[in-house]
Amino acid sequence: MTMLTGPPPAPVPPPPRETGPWPVVAAAATGVWIVLVTVPGQITGWLVDQVALVIGADRPVAGWPVVALATVLLAGAPALALALAPRSPALRVTGRAWTAAVVALGATTLLRTVPPVHHEAYLAALAVTAAALALVAVRLGRVRPPVVVDAVPEGRFGSVSLLAIAAGLAVLLPWAWVGALGGALETLLAGLAAAALGALAGALLGAGFWAAFGPGPARLVLVGGLVAGVALTPLAAGAGQSGVQLPALVLLPPLGFVLAALEAAARHAGRPAGSAPVRRLVGLALLGPLAFTDPEEVSLLLSATRDMPFWVAVGTGVAFAVAVLLAVGYGVLLARSRAHAPRRGAAALAAAALLAAVAVVYVVPGRPGLYGERLLVVLREQADLTGLPAGTPGRAGRDARAAEVYRRLVATADRTQGDLRRTLTGMRLSPTPYYLVNAIETDGGPAVRAWLSSRPEVARVLVSQRLRPLPALAPQARGDAPAPAGPAWNVSLIGADRVWSELGVTGSGVVVGSSDSGVDGRHPALADGFRGGDDSWYDPWEGRRAPADRGGHGTHTLGSAVGRDGIGVAPGASWVGCVNLDRNLGSPARYLDCLQFMLAPFPPGGNPLTDGRPSRAPDVLTNSWGCPPVEGCDPGALRPATAALTAAGILVVAAAGNTGPSCGSIADPPAPYADVLTVGAVDRQRRVTEFSSRGPAPDGRAKPDLVAPGAAVLSAMPGGGYATLDGTSMATPQVAGVVALMWSANPALVGDLERTRAILRDTAQPVTPPTGADTCGGPQDVSGAGLVDAYSAVRAARSAATG
Repeated sequence: MTMLTGPPPAPVPPPPRETGPWPVVAAAATGVWIVLVTVPGQITGWLVDQVALVIGADRPVAGWPVVALATVLLAGAPALALALAPRSPALRVTGRAWTAAVVALGATTLLRTVPPVHHEAYLAALAVTAAALALVAVRLGRVRPPVVVDAVPEGRFGSVSLLAIAAGLAVLLPWAWVGALGGALETLLAGLAAAALGALAGALLGAGFWAAFGPGPARLVLVGGLVAGVALTPLAAGAGQSGVQLPALVLLPPLGFVLAALEAAARHAGRPAGSAPVRRLVGLALLGPLAFTDPEEVSLLLSATRDMPFWVAVGTGVAFAVAVLLAVGYGVLLARSRAHAPRRGAAALAAAALLAAVAVVYVVPGRPGLYGERLLVVLREQADLTGLPAGTPGRAGRDARAAEVYRRLVATADRTQGDLRRTLTGMRLSPTPYYLVNAIETDGGPAVRAWLSSRPEVARVLVSQRLRPLPALAPQARGDAPAPAGPAWNVSLIGADRVWSELGVTGSGVVVGSSDSGVDGRHPALADGFRGGDDSWYDPWEGRRAPADRGGHGTHTLGSAVGRDGIGVAPGASWVGCVNLDRNLGSPARYLDCLQFMLAPFPPGGNPLTDGRPSRAPDVLTNSWGCPPVEGCDPGALRPATAALTAAGILVVAAAGNTGPSCGSIADPPAPYADVLTVGAVDRQRRVTEFSSRGPAPDGRAKPDLVAPGAAVLSAMPGGGYATLDGTSMATPQVAGVVALMWSANPALVGDLERTRAILRDTAQPVTPPTGADTCGGPQDVSGAGLVDAYSAVRAARSAATG
């Protein structure tokens, strides 16, 4: 008999007393109830977050605390009752483990009140909370009296612990393939959080827990594994920000059987495994979703294509299959090794082989490197654009104003950014300067953000989101509809076809700029309209030199503005393009990249601050996008940018958004800004669509300014086909096309934004207001001045006096 040194193991409970089948039935029912409460609660909480994101509502901060409270009350009460069972030690151990796991879930769920954009802060809080809970659980376990046992616990890296590490690496392997790491600090904190959660699992499923399910290996593996799987379910539910816990909910429960089999193998050799295998297996299993998944990308916004939600589902499915195979394999092989535990050498070889496999998969088919978010540092001083010369009417005057605006913006950036740029470069943080908004994008986590925010020249620091790369790009979006036989219905509804046939105006001489997902430059409806030259296309995401579009959104929107074959409002206009959306998401910096390019285009590889050509700026910009907080924007993030473009005489047309019919839903920049022409959507019957966002803007200003057809709009798609899409995205380019027709009919109006706006408002046609339109402050906050009328606007433009 050997006396243990150090912390004594938990006492071995006496065999359970015979109490009939009812305690077992009660335990089974309680376990099922815990799972039925936990899993739907987590899915519901995530869906609430996603619905709020899709409709543009504020994230419900109280949502997760409500889920936490409901779960603790509904699942914790029966678990606690089981823990107080008077007759059966096994039921009491089961109840204690389940009660502790549910309480831990309540604590970790509360951490989701931290906004997802501050992921490092969340991971740090999760690591600290899980470690504290583990410490409490260990201390509570030591209250029990020490006992003397005829066994020595397995060493720190004995065969069973090594097999647990091998199992954890096997579950981690799929994530090394489908996922990608965030920033250095984010990855470190994810590892610490996973380790702390593993320690918490080890504290709950230690030697005292497993001792209650002996002595036979079959009972230990089947019953103990099932009880452990239920205990791991609440722990998994609290493991990660909203969205990341969903894979963990699938992965962890089967590992309960693996842990039970490892304990059975250790018992055969008379060396109880204790909590070490639990800590290592659970920690490695959770490292996959915590480190290799960005919670902001596990989103319904990306679920339409083979984007991150698809690959997370693939990784989860493969990891689950691995977990099940491990449960079966370990259960069969280890439980049958009755004479001795597995050989340490073989276990070490298995662990080393799987570690090498994870490394190879991560480096070869995976995406090695760090892909953390960047920071956009907005400086206090912005360029003074007052007192610009009026110049002559038309493009010559516009070009002169654009050149002066560009000069002032660049001068301000060069004068105010120098010291900070040099400091950031010295810190190896890779700063990128911007001038349209006087700002710098740089690497850096929370510590760098706090330091930058404290500097006197800095107004605020935004998180500039960066998407993590995918294992494979989604298939290119395509359309299967044919080209229209004549003008599309929306083109006829606003009278653009009459402008062509009766007034002989098609938009020639005017250039439309598109910032979107890209443009299929080879599409037959768009190829001839490309302006060409070395400064008409820019792709800051992938650096493609020729116009291309994988998502299709940009091809469709530009087609509605300038497409041939009856789909575009101004088929004679030229176009230039820029990619500001990748996989349907952007960031403040990528939006600025494209807006800067529109003010002063530059050649491939050029420096926007020195090589810009404001004389080559397009005349009107169509922008079917918005920058919500989830992408890093605050309400004023792009305000200096649209002000500068307006001062340069470039008309910015922007989509109102698709978060109607809620009042005040025009909120994401740039749609609410006063100098932006904001566009809502109507259907064939001239009724404002339900999805079209409503005003007023946050500053109380009436928005939108106009509406245009935005339901079932036929336009171009990559690959030469066509498709119908809905949204204010579809309506916006049609208004930009009408402006192109107006300025083509009267070139003296180019750059005269005030007169152009007035004509559009004065010639707009009434629409059918939806029921309850007055609840948003009146019709002007639902449909603005009304439906854009191309024919009336062009006729008015021809006779307009300018000056």
